[in-house]
Amino acid sequence: MIQIRASAETKAILSRAAALRGQKLSEFMLDSARRQAEDALLDQRVFTLDAKAYDAFLALLNAPTKPKTRLVELMSRKAPWES
Repeated sequence: MIQIRASAETKAILSRAAALRGQKLSEFMLDSARRQAEDALLDQRVFTLDAKAYDAFLALLNAPTKPKTRLVELMSRKAPWES
C-alpha cells in the first residue's frame, strides 16, 4: 500500500484528470507514477562498449540512410487535400 499527502489543489487536478480518463483516482495515480518510474529507469540505462565497438556504433549513427523505394514513392505523391 502506498500513502501520500497532497494539497486540495493537487488532489482536485488529479481527480479531474482521472475522471477524464474514466479511472478511479488511485488507478490514475498508479498508472501515472508507473509511467514516470519506467521513463526514469529507461533514461538511466547504461551500456558500455570497447573502443572498436564504440567506433562502429558511431559510424552507424552517423551514416546517411538510403531511403526505401516505398518511402520515396509515398513522399512523391500529392497529398489528398491538394488534388
